Amino acid sequence: MLRRKMYEQLKHWKEHKDKKCLVVQGARQTGKTYIIEKYAEENYEEVLEINFKEMPSASEIFSGDLTVDNMVMGLRFRFPDKQVDPSKTLIFLDEIQECKEAITSLKFWAVDNRYDVIASGSLLGIDYKRASSYPVGYVDYLKMYGLDFEEFLWALGISDAMIIDVKNYLKNRKPVPVAINNQMMDYFRQYVATGGMPEVVQKYIDTRDYRQVDTVQRSLLQGYLYDIAHYASVEEKLKAEKCYMTLAKQILDKENHKFQYKEIEKGARAQKYYSSIEWLLKADIVCLSKLVTDIKFDLDDYARDDFFRAYTTDLSLLIAMKDFSLKQHIVENTIEGNTKGGIYECAIADALYKKGYDIYFYKKESTKKEIDMIFQKEGQVVPVEVKGGRASSASINSVLNKHDNIQYAYKFIDGNVGESDNGLITLPLYMSAFI
Repeated sequence: MLRRKMYEQLKHWKEHKDKKCLVVQGARQTGKTYIIEKYAEENYEEVLEINFKEMPSASEIFSGDLTVDNMVMGLRFRFPDKQVDPSKTLIFLDEIQECKEAITSLKFWAVDNRYDVIASGSLLGIDYKRASSYPVGYVDYLKMYGLDFEEFLWALGISDAMIIDVKNYLKNRKPVPVAINNQMMDYFRQYVATGGMPEVVQKYIDTRDYRQVDTVQRSLLQGYLYDIAHYASVEEKLKAEKCYMTLAKQILDKENHKFQYKEIEKGARAQKYYSSIEWLLKADIVCLSKLVTDIKFDLDDYARDDFFRAYTTDLSLLIAMKDFSLKQHIVENTIEGNTKGGIYECAIADALYKKGYDIYFYKKESTKKEIDMIFQKEGQVVPVEVKGGRASSASINSVLNKHDNIQYAYKFIDGNVGESDNGLITLPLYMSAFI
Protein backbone atom coordinates (compact mmCIF):
# COMPACT_ATOMS: atom_id res chain seq x y z
CA MET A 1 0.00 0.00 0.00
CA LEU A 2 1.71 3.14 -1.22
CA ARG A 3 1.64 6.26 0.92
CA ARG A 4 0.83 9.38 -1.09
CA LYS A 5 1.02 13.10 -0.28
CA MET A 6 -2.36 13.56 -1.93
CA TYR A 7 -3.99 11.96 1.12
CA GLU A 8 -3.16 14.95 3.32
CA GLN A 9 -4.33 17.33 0.60
CA LEU A 10 -7.70 15.57 0.54
CA LYS A 11 -7.97 15.97 4.32
CA HIS A 12 -7.18 19.66 4.00
CA TRP A 13 -9.88 20.09 1.37
CA LYS A 14 -12.52 18.48 3.59
CA GLU A 15 -11.61 20.79 6.46
CA HIS A 16 -11.61 23.96 4.32
CA LYS A 17 -13.87 23.22 1.35
CA ASP A 18 -16.13 26.29 1.81
CA LYS A 19 -19.04 25.29 -0.46
CA LYS A 20 -16.88 23.74 -3.15
CA CYS A 21 -16.58 20.35 -4.78
CA LEU A 22 -13.14 18.92 -5.48
CA VAL A 23 -11.76 17.88 -8.86
CA VAL A 24 -8.67 15.67 -8.81
CA GLN A 25 -6.97 15.89 -12.18
CA GLY A 26 -3.96 14.14 -13.63
CA ALA A 27 -2.73 11.76 -16.26
CA ARG A 28 -3.85 8.15 -16.38
CA GLN A 29 -2.49 5.61 -13.91
CA THR A 30 -1.07 8.17 -11.47
CA GLY A 31 -3.19 6.78 -8.61
CA LYS A 32 -6.15 9.18 -8.51
CA THR A 33 -8.87 6.60 -7.98
CA TYR A 34 -6.83 4.58 -5.49
CA ILE A 35 -6.04 7.46 -3.16
CA ILE A 36 -9.60 8.87 -3.23
CA GLU A 37 -11.04 5.43 -2.43
CA LYS A 38 -8.53 4.96 0.39
CA TYR A 39 -9.30 8.38 1.81
CA ALA A 40 -13.05 7.76 1.59
CA GLU A 41 -12.79 4.38 3.29
CA GLU A 42 -10.92 5.86 6.24
CA ASN A 43 -12.86 9.11 6.65
CA TYR A 44 -16.50 8.36 5.75
CA GLU A 45 -19.00 5.73 6.82
CA GLU A 46 -20.13 5.33 3.22
CA VAL A 47 -18.81 6.08 -0.27
CA LEU A 48 -21.03 6.18 -3.32
CA GLU A 49 -18.77 5.80 -6.33
CA ILE A 50 -19.77 6.11 -9.97
CA ASN A 51 -17.23 5.36 -12.67
CA PHE A 52 -18.79 6.76 -15.82
CA LYS A 53 -16.59 4.63 -18.07
CA GLU A 54 -17.62 1.40 -16.34
CA MET A 55 -21.21 2.51 -15.78
CA PRO A 56 -22.20 4.87 -18.64
CA SER A 57 -25.89 4.33 -17.94
CA ALA A 58 -25.42 6.16 -14.62
CA SER A 59 -25.35 9.35 -16.68
CA GLU A 60 -29.15 9.14 -16.68
CA ILE A 61 -29.12 10.30 -13.04
CA PHE A 62 -27.85 13.67 -14.27
CA SER A 63 -30.01 13.97 -17.37
CA GLY A 64 -32.97 15.75 -15.78
CA ASP A 65 -33.25 18.68 -13.41
CA LEU A 66 -29.96 19.10 -11.62
CA THR A 67 -31.38 19.92 -8.22
CA VAL A 68 -29.58 18.14 -5.42
CA ASP A 69 -32.76 16.50 -4.17
CA ASN A 70 -33.49 15.08 -7.64
CA MET A 71 -29.94 13.80 -8.03
CA VAL A 72 -29.94 12.23 -4.55
CA MET A 73 -33.23 10.52 -5.30
CA GLY A 74 -31.77 9.18 -8.53
CA LEU A 75 -28.71 7.90 -6.67
CA ARG A 76 -30.84 6.15 -4.04
CA PHE A 77 -32.96 4.42 -6.68
CA ARG A 78 -29.87 3.36 -8.65
CA PHE A 79 -27.99 2.26 -5.53
CA PRO A 80 -30.66 1.06 -3.06
CA ASP A 81 -28.03 -0.26 -0.63
CA LYS A 82 -26.65 3.26 -0.11
CA GLN A 83 -28.08 5.73 2.42
CA VAL A 84 -26.62 8.83 0.74
CA ASP A 85 -26.55 10.58 4.10
CA PRO A 86 -25.01 14.09 4.06
CA SER A 87 -23.18 13.49 7.32
CA LYS A 88 -21.84 10.06 6.38
CA THR A 89 -21.46 9.75 2.60
CA LEU A 90 -18.79 10.82 0.14
CA ILE A 91 -20.04 11.00 -3.44
CA PHE A 92 -17.18 10.11 -5.79
CA LEU A 93 -17.72 10.76 -9.50
CA ASP A 94 -14.86 9.01 -11.30
CA GLU A 95 -14.02 9.48 -14.98
CA ILE A 96 -16.38 12.43 -14.86
CA GLN A 97 -15.21 13.62 -18.28
CA GLU A 98 -17.49 10.96 -19.75
CA CYS A 99 -20.59 12.79 -18.46
CA LYS A 100 -20.72 16.51 -19.15
CA GLU A 101 -24.00 16.83 -17.21
CA ALA A 102 -22.23 15.48 -14.11
CA ILE A 103 -19.59 18.19 -14.58
CA THR A 104 -22.36 20.80 -14.72
CA SER A 105 -23.92 19.32 -11.58
CA LEU A 106 -20.88 20.23 -9.48
CA LYS A 107 -22.18 23.79 -9.18
CA PHE A 108 -25.42 22.60 -7.62
CA TRP A 109 -23.72 20.21 -5.20
CA ALA A 110 -21.45 23.08 -4.13
CA VAL A 111 -24.26 25.62 -3.65
CA ASP A 112 -26.33 23.11 -1.67
CA ASN A 113 -23.27 22.31 0.47
CA ARG A 114 -24.77 19.32 2.29
CA TYR A 115 -22.70 16.66 0.54
CA ASP A 116 -19.00 16.11 0.04
CA VAL A 117 -18.43 15.52 -3.68
CA ILE A 118 -15.11 14.59 -5.28
CA ALA A 119 -14.73 14.19 -9.03
CA SER A 120 -11.80 12.73 -10.88
CA GLY A 121 -10.72 12.07 -14.41
CA SER A 122 -7.91 12.00 -16.89
CA LEU A 123 -7.02 15.31 -18.52
CA LEU A 124 -7.24 13.48 -21.81
CA GLY A 125 -10.97 13.02 -21.52
CA ILE A 126 -11.69 16.26 -19.68
CA ASP A 127 -10.13 18.38 -22.40
CA TYR A 128 -10.84 16.40 -25.50
CA LYS A 129 -13.59 13.85 -25.46
CA ARG A 130 -16.67 15.67 -24.31
CA ALA A 131 -15.44 19.14 -23.59
CA SER A 132 -17.26 20.89 -20.79
CA SER A 133 -15.93 23.59 -18.51
CA TYR A 134 -16.08 23.27 -14.75
CA PRO A 135 -18.30 25.77 -12.93
CA VAL A 136 -16.04 28.67 -11.99
CA GLY A 137 -16.01 29.46 -8.27
CA TYR A 138 -17.63 26.19 -7.23
CA VAL A 139 -14.71 23.81 -7.63
CA ASP A 140 -11.32 23.34 -6.01
CA TYR A 141 -8.60 21.55 -8.00
CA LEU A 142 -5.82 19.19 -7.03
CA LYS A 143 -3.27 17.75 -9.46
CA MET A 144 -2.16 14.13 -9.08
CA TYR A 145 1.29 13.09 -10.26
CA GLY A 146 3.26 9.88 -10.16
CA LEU A 147 5.28 9.27 -7.00
CA ASP A 148 8.05 11.75 -6.32
CA PHE A 149 11.34 10.65 -4.80
CA GLU A 150 10.21 11.24 -1.23
CA GLU A 151 7.14 9.04 -1.76
CA PHE A 152 9.43 6.44 -3.31
CA LEU A 153 11.54 6.50 -0.13
CA TRP A 154 8.38 5.90 1.91
CA ALA A 155 7.64 2.90 -0.31
CA LEU A 156 11.11 1.55 0.41
CA GLY A 157 10.39 1.80 4.13
CA ILE A 158 12.51 4.86 4.87
CA SER A 159 11.06 6.64 7.89
CA ASP A 160 10.00 10.28 8.12
CA ALA A 161 12.64 10.81 10.80
CA MET A 162 15.41 9.63 8.50
CA ILE A 163 14.16 11.83 5.66
CA ILE A 164 13.97 14.84 7.98
CA ASP A 165 17.58 14.22 9.00
CA VAL A 166 18.63 14.36 5.34
CA LYS A 167 16.54 17.49 4.74
CA ASN A 168 18.32 19.18 7.63
CA TYR A 169 21.62 18.91 5.77
CA LEU A 170 19.98 20.86 2.96
CA LYS A 171 18.50 23.38 5.38
CA ASN A 172 21.81 23.94 7.16
CA ARG A 173 23.91 23.75 3.97
CA LYS A 174 26.09 21.05 5.55
CA PRO A 175 27.64 18.05 3.75
CA VAL A 176 25.79 14.78 4.21
CA PRO A 177 27.89 12.02 5.85
CA VAL A 178 29.46 9.98 3.07
CA ALA A 179 27.75 6.68 3.88
CA ILE A 180 24.31 8.31 4.01
CA ASN A 181 24.92 10.35 0.86
CA ASN A 182 26.05 7.26 -1.06
CA GLN A 183 23.00 5.31 0.08
CA MET A 184 20.66 8.13 -0.89
CA MET A 185 22.26 8.32 -4.33
CA ASP A 186 21.70 4.58 -4.71
CA TYR A 187 18.04 5.04 -3.81
CA PHE A 188 17.79 7.92 -6.27
CA ARG A 189 19.21 5.83 -9.12
CA GLN A 190 16.69 3.11 -8.30
CA TYR A 191 13.96 5.74 -8.51
CA VAL A 192 15.21 7.09 -11.84
CA ALA A 193 15.31 3.58 -13.32
CA THR A 194 11.85 2.77 -11.98
CA GLY A 195 10.01 6.05 -12.29
CA GLY A 196 7.05 7.14 -10.22
CA MET A 197 4.02 5.42 -11.73
CA PRO A 198 2.35 3.64 -8.78
CA GLU A 199 1.96 0.26 -10.49
CA VAL A 200 5.62 0.28 -11.47
CA VAL A 201 6.81 1.26 -7.99
CA GLN A 202 4.62 -1.41 -6.38
CA LYS A 203 6.07 -4.04 -8.72
CA TYR A 204 9.58 -2.96 -7.77
CA ILE A 205 8.79 -3.06 -4.05
CA ASP A 206 7.21 -6.51 -4.37
CA THR A 207 9.87 -8.13 -6.56
CA ARG A 208 13.04 -5.99 -6.77
CA ASP A 209 13.13 -7.42 -10.30
CA TYR A 210 13.82 -4.85 -13.02
CA ARG A 211 12.65 -7.26 -15.73
CA GLN A 212 9.19 -7.28 -14.20
CA VAL A 213 9.39 -3.53 -13.68
CA ASP A 214 10.24 -3.14 -17.36
CA THR A 215 7.18 -5.17 -18.38
CA VAL A 216 4.87 -2.90 -16.38
CA GLN A 217 6.53 0.26 -17.71
CA ARG A 218 6.08 -0.86 -21.32
CA SER A 219 2.47 -1.79 -20.66
CA LEU A 220 1.78 1.69 -19.30
CA LEU A 221 3.50 3.29 -22.28
CA GLN A 222 1.26 1.29 -24.60
CA GLY A 223 -1.71 2.50 -22.59
CA TYR A 224 -0.68 6.10 -23.17
CA LEU A 225 -0.33 5.43 -26.88
CA TYR A 226 -3.79 3.88 -26.84
CA ASP A 227 -5.16 7.02 -25.19
CA ILE A 228 -3.61 9.16 -27.91
CA ALA A 229 -5.31 6.98 -30.52
CA HIS A 230 -8.59 7.03 -28.59
CA TYR A 231 -8.88 10.71 -27.71
CA ALA A 232 -6.93 12.63 -30.35
CA SER A 233 -8.67 13.87 -33.46
CA VAL A 234 -8.16 11.98 -36.70
CA GLU A 235 -5.73 14.68 -37.85
CA GLU A 236 -3.59 14.46 -34.70
CA LYS A 237 -3.44 10.74 -33.86
CA LEU A 238 -0.38 9.70 -35.85
CA LYS A 239 1.44 13.01 -35.46
CA ALA A 240 0.97 13.10 -31.68
CA GLU A 241 2.22 9.52 -31.32
CA LYS A 242 5.29 10.27 -33.43
CA CYS A 243 6.07 13.36 -31.35
CA TYR A 244 5.69 11.46 -28.10
CA MET A 245 7.81 8.49 -29.09
CA THR A 246 10.68 10.74 -30.12
CA LEU A 247 11.08 12.28 -26.64
CA ALA A 248 13.75 9.87 -25.43
CA LYS A 249 15.81 10.51 -28.55
CA GLN A 250 15.35 14.27 -28.21
CA ILE A 251 16.66 14.36 -24.63
CA LEU A 252 18.90 11.33 -24.15
CA ASP A 253 20.67 10.89 -27.48
CA LYS A 254 21.60 14.48 -28.38
CA GLU A 255 23.85 17.09 -26.82
CA ASN A 256 21.36 19.79 -27.77
CA HIS A 257 18.16 18.96 -25.90
CA LYS A 258 15.97 21.45 -27.76
CA PHE A 259 12.98 19.72 -29.32
CA GLN A 260 13.71 19.36 -33.02
CA TYR A 261 11.00 18.44 -35.49
CA LYS A 262 13.54 16.92 -37.88
CA GLU A 263 13.97 14.10 -35.35
CA ILE A 264 10.37 13.07 -36.01
CA GLU A 265 10.85 12.73 -39.74
CA LYS A 266 13.13 14.17 -42.36
CA GLY A 267 12.13 17.67 -43.33
CA ALA A 268 9.49 17.99 -40.61
CA ARG A 269 8.50 21.53 -39.62
CA ALA A 270 6.68 23.18 -36.72
CA GLN A 271 3.81 24.08 -39.03
CA LYS A 272 2.95 20.39 -39.29
CA TYR A 273 3.66 19.16 -35.76
CA TYR A 274 3.26 22.02 -33.27
CA SER A 275 -0.47 21.41 -32.86
CA SER A 276 0.39 17.84 -31.84
CA ILE A 277 2.79 19.10 -29.18
CA GLU A 278 0.05 21.39 -27.86
CA TRP A 279 -2.34 18.43 -27.76
CA LEU A 280 0.14 16.32 -25.76
CA LEU A 281 0.75 19.22 -23.39
CA LYS A 282 -2.91 19.92 -22.68
CA ALA A 283 -3.56 16.20 -22.32
CA ASP A 284 -0.90 16.06 -19.59
CA ILE A 285 1.25 13.61 -21.52
CA VAL A 286 4.24 15.94 -21.80
CA CYS A 287 5.57 18.96 -19.95
CA LEU A 288 7.56 21.68 -21.68
CA SER A 289 10.51 23.82 -20.70
CA LYS A 290 10.48 26.98 -22.83
CA LEU A 291 13.49 29.08 -23.78
CA VAL A 292 13.55 32.51 -22.14
CA THR A 293 15.31 35.44 -23.74
CA ASP A 294 16.19 36.97 -20.37
CA ILE A 295 16.52 35.70 -16.81
CA LYS A 296 14.09 38.03 -15.08
CA PHE A 297 10.80 37.83 -13.25
CA ASP A 298 8.22 37.12 -14.66
CA LEU A 299 9.87 34.42 -16.78
CA ASP A 300 6.73 33.79 -18.82
CA ASP A 301 7.02 37.30 -20.25
CA TYR A 302 10.34 36.28 -21.84
CA ALA A 303 9.36 32.76 -22.92
CA ARG A 304 9.36 31.63 -26.55
CA ASP A 305 6.58 29.23 -27.55
CA ASP A 306 8.53 28.06 -30.59
CA PHE A 307 11.73 27.02 -28.78
CA PHE A 308 11.39 24.42 -26.06
CA ARG A 309 12.45 21.13 -24.51
CA ALA A 310 9.85 18.40 -23.98
CA TYR A 311 9.76 15.80 -21.20
CA THR A 312 7.50 12.90 -20.31
CA THR A 313 5.32 13.56 -17.26
CA ASP A 314 6.89 10.61 -15.46
CA LEU A 315 10.25 8.88 -15.69
CA SER A 316 8.55 5.46 -15.96
CA LEU A 317 7.34 6.41 -19.43
CA LEU A 318 10.67 7.85 -20.57
CA ILE A 319 12.64 4.79 -19.47
CA ALA A 320 10.18 2.51 -21.28
CA MET A 321 11.08 4.22 -24.56
CA LYS A 322 14.65 2.92 -24.31
CA ASP A 323 16.30 -0.49 -24.20
CA PHE A 324 16.18 -2.44 -20.94
CA SER A 325 19.96 -2.08 -20.54
CA LEU A 326 19.50 1.60 -19.67
CA LYS A 327 18.11 0.58 -16.28
CA GLN A 328 21.24 -1.41 -15.50
CA HIS A 329 23.48 1.50 -16.46
CA ILE A 330 21.45 3.89 -14.30
CA VAL A 331 21.45 1.66 -11.22
CA GLU A 332 25.13 0.78 -11.57
CA ASN A 333 26.05 4.40 -12.34
CA THR A 334 27.77 3.49 -15.60
CA ILE A 335 25.90 5.89 -17.93
CA GLU A 336 28.19 7.88 -20.20
CA GLY A 337 28.07 10.73 -22.71
CA ASN A 338 24.95 12.69 -23.60
CA THR A 339 22.70 10.05 -22.04
CA LYS A 340 24.08 10.66 -18.56
CA GLY A 341 23.45 14.38 -18.67
CA GLY A 342 20.10 13.85 -20.35
CA ILE A 343 18.76 11.31 -17.88
CA TYR A 344 19.59 13.44 -14.86
CA GLU A 345 18.21 16.54 -16.55
CA CYS A 346 14.96 14.63 -17.01
CA ALA A 347 15.05 13.54 -13.36
CA ILE A 348 15.41 17.12 -12.10
CA ALA A 349 12.72 18.34 -14.51
CA ASP A 350 10.50 15.53 -13.20
CA ALA A 351 11.09 16.64 -9.60
CA LEU A 352 10.27 20.29 -10.34
CA TYR A 353 7.21 19.39 -12.42
CA LYS A 354 5.82 17.23 -9.60
CA LYS A 355 6.23 20.17 -7.24
CA GLY A 356 4.02 22.21 -9.56
CA TYR A 357 6.71 24.52 -10.94
CA ASP A 358 6.75 25.81 -14.51
CA ILE A 359 10.26 25.32 -15.85
CA TYR A 360 12.26 27.26 -18.43
CA PHE A 361 15.81 27.29 -19.78
CA TYR A 362 18.22 29.89 -21.13
CA LYS A 363 20.68 29.57 -23.99
CA LYS A 364 22.64 32.21 -25.89
CA GLU A 365 24.77 30.92 -28.74
CA SER A 366 26.87 34.07 -29.07
CA THR A 367 28.21 33.78 -25.52
CA LYS A 368 27.88 30.00 -25.13
CA LYS A 369 25.98 30.71 -21.93
CA GLU A 370 23.37 28.07 -21.05
CA ILE A 371 21.23 27.48 -17.94
CA ASP A 372 19.66 24.02 -17.86
CA MET A 373 16.52 25.04 -15.99
CA ILE A 374 14.98 28.08 -14.37
CA PHE A 375 11.92 28.27 -12.16
CA GLN A 376 10.24 30.84 -9.93
CA LYS A 377 9.76 30.48 -6.19
CA GLU A 378 8.16 33.10 -3.93
CA GLY A 379 8.66 35.79 -6.58
CA GLN A 380 12.33 34.91 -7.08
CA VAL A 381 13.98 33.59 -10.24
CA VAL A 382 15.99 30.46 -9.43
CA PRO A 383 18.49 29.12 -12.01
CA VAL A 384 19.33 25.41 -11.96
CA GLU A 385 22.29 23.53 -13.36
CA VAL A 386 22.40 19.75 -13.63
CA LYS A 387 25.67 17.85 -13.77
CA GLY A 388 26.00 14.09 -14.01
CA GLY A 389 29.39 14.48 -12.35
CA ARG A 390 31.11 17.46 -10.76
CA ALA A 391 31.83 19.69 -13.78
CA SER A 392 32.46 23.42 -13.49
CA SER A 393 29.67 26.00 -13.50
CA ALA A 394 30.86 28.89 -15.65
CA SER A 395 27.40 29.82 -17.01
CA ILE A 396 25.52 29.80 -13.74
CA ASN A 397 28.31 31.65 -11.92
CA SER A 398 28.23 34.29 -14.64
CA VAL A 399 24.48 34.72 -14.15
CA LEU A 400 24.83 35.05 -10.38
CA ASN A 401 27.64 37.58 -10.71
CA LYS A 402 25.87 39.76 -13.27
CA HIS A 403 22.23 39.63 -12.15
CA ASP A 404 21.55 41.43 -8.89
CA ASN A 405 17.93 40.27 -8.98
CA ILE A 406 18.99 36.60 -8.58
CA GLN A 407 19.80 35.78 -4.97
CA TYR A 408 20.74 32.12 -5.31
CA ALA A 409 20.93 29.18 -7.71
CA TYR A 410 21.05 25.40 -7.46
CA LYS A 411 23.63 23.07 -8.93
CA PHE A 412 22.68 19.39 -8.73
CA ILE A 413 25.56 16.94 -8.93
CA ASP A 414 26.59 13.38 -8.20
CA GLY A 415 28.30 14.71 -5.09
CA ASN A 416 27.54 16.46 -1.82
CA VAL A 417 26.21 19.70 -0.33
CA GLY A 418 28.20 22.91 -0.68
CA GLU A 419 27.70 26.66 -0.99
CA SER A 420 29.63 29.45 -2.70
CA ASP A 421 29.87 33.08 -1.65
CA ASN A 422 27.97 34.20 -4.75
CA GLY A 423 24.86 32.17 -3.82
CA LEU A 424 25.47 28.95 -5.76
CA ILE A 425 24.10 26.09 -3.68
CA THR A 426 25.51 22.71 -4.70
CA LEU A 427 23.32 19.71 -3.84
CA PRO A 428 23.25 15.96 -4.46
CA LEU A 429 20.87 15.09 -7.29
CA TYR A 430 18.35 13.47 -4.95
CA MET A 431 17.81 16.71 -3.02
CA SER A 432 15.84 18.07 -5.96
CA ALA A 433 12.89 16.40 -4.21
CA PHE A 434 13.38 18.47 -1.07
CA ILE A 435 13.92 22.06 -2.23
